[in-house]
Order: sequence, then C-alpha cells, then structure tokens
Amino acid sequence: MTDCTLEPRLNYVLCPAAALQHPESGMHRMAYWEWNQTGDPQHPHVIVCVHGLTRQGRDFDVLARALSQHARVICPDVAGRGRSDWLHDANAYAVPQYVSDMLVLLHHLHAQAPIERLDWVGTSMGGLIGMGMAGAPQLPLPRPMDRLLLNDVGPRLEWAALQRIGAYVGQPVHFATEEEGAAALRVLSAGFGPHTDAAWLALSRPMFKPLPEGGFGLHYDPRIAQPMQTMTPETNAQAEQLLWALYDAITARTLVVRGAESDLLSPTTVQEMRQRGPRAESVELEGVGHAPTFVDPGQVAVVQNFLFG
Repeated sequence: MTDCTLEPRLNYVLCPAAALQHPESGMHRMAYWEWNQTGDPQHPHVIVCVHGLTRQGRDFDVLARALSQHARVICPDVAGRGRSDWLHDANAYAVPQYVSDMLVLLHHLHAQAPIERLDWVGTSMGGLIGMGMAGAPQLPLPRPMDRLLLNDVGPRLEWAALQRIGAYVGQPVHFATEEEGAAALRVLSAGFGPHTDAAWLALSRPMFKPLPEGGFGLHYDPRIAQPMQTMTPETNAQAEQLLWALYDAITARTLVVRGAESDLLSPTTVQEMRQRGPRAESVELEGVGHAPTFVDPGQVAVVQNFLFG
C-alpha cells in the first residue's frame, strides 16, 4: 500500500547555459524532488517525471508515491519554476536549455548509482523535453530511454490552444490566501479534469510563493512567457517539422495519453503517432482536457500498467 505520508527529498544540480553565445548566463541550480520507497537508495530503475509549462515537480506527488514503491522517481522543477533558479536570459526558456539541464541531471544521478533502466513521464512541455531526450541519438544519455509516456502532447500542437495558453502565462497575479489562489487556478485549469477540493488544494499549494508585500504569487518566472510571445503560425509549423523528426527517431516504447477534451493534442495527431516513429500505444481519458494530472487512481493505474506491465 502506498504511504500517503511519504514526502520527497529536495536536491539540486548545477547546470550550465546551453547556448554558448550567452556565456554571461553562467550557471543555474535546478531543483529536483526524489521519491524512493524501495528500500534501496541506489535503485537502478529511474523514472523521471517532468511537468508542464507553468507547473512544478510537486505536480506528481500522488503518482510518484505510487511509482516509488518500485523505482527511484525523480521530479525536477524545470528552470524558472518552483525551487529552481530563474535564468539570466529569458530567451533560454526553451526546450534546448531544458534538454541540456536534464542531461546534466541524468549524469548526476548515474554517478550516484548506475541507471540500468530509464523511463520518462512528461506532461505537455515535459513530454516535448522527453521527445528531445529520446529522439536525438547524438545526446550522450547514461543509457537509452526504455519507456516514454507523453501526457497530452505530441509533435503537432494546435495553434488555437497555444494562443489560449499564451494569453495567461506570465500575467501578474496576487492572492490573499492559498485557498483563493487555488480557486483561481481551478477555473484557469478546468482542463485538468475533476478533483475533490482537498486534492485540488494539495495540487495547487506548491504553485504559490509568499510575496514580500504579503499574500501569494505564482512560483515561476513570468518571463517564461517571452519565447511564446514571439511564436507565429509559421514558426509553429517549423517547430512541428523538427518535433516530428525527433519523434520518428524515438526507439523507446511509447505511450501517448490524451485527455478526450484536449484542445492541444488532436485525435488526428494521436492516430499519426500510432502509425509512425515508435508507433505509440494510446489511451484516451474521458472527462479531461489538457492535461491529465495523474491524481485519479484510474489515471495512476494507466501509468503503472505502462511502466511495470
């Protein structure tokens, strides 16, 4: 039985700027949350769970508690989010920097204890990072990725959904209490699907940080919106070509999970993902849009069945 009182250990790894043309960007710390109930602190099966654009690693608390009975589970706060440092160059808030950071993290973990099996669970942006890791054979991973779960994301991202997300990312907010903030996020994140009040508050609390003037703000650098603000339908189409090339090179066993009401990942894209590249398996979750949170026991079971089945 999962220990519902278990808390993760917070660690940090030092990462360099990925873009050599910006040496002034220097180094930044990336935080990661480690879960392990196996009794073996050097367990060789590592599962990396990576969150979406404005979120942070504690999104996976419920899932990680379940998975950590059988593996070493690592949930990073991507740069600019949660406990990780904000980047000097706002234009670096993009997949190449995130892939570079994750590569440093994996080698850090591998130096602590050899990784013999590597799985990836990526929600939205975290899935794009996973495709970048698994689909670039030149990357010196400690070992090839074994299984890749793409949560409501694929090589083709619907433009209307990107516009919807871009309209709220980075906007200044102020909440008097965490409960007020959770209520606001519940409206904004309706696509996450139904949650009990307690589950939603638990999912939301790590999203907030106290402000010097009192009250709470969101736990991310608002400048993560900057790269999105320069996107156009044309640049989105160019990015799609690159993502399909990465996807087609993936050799890991792949599962794509789609919220049935998602506006970011279309059924047509899922069908194409089933027919090319790693020929992904697919699961569609009713009553959910973008993106499933893996808090519901049925959703947790989907991940467990894929990773351990």
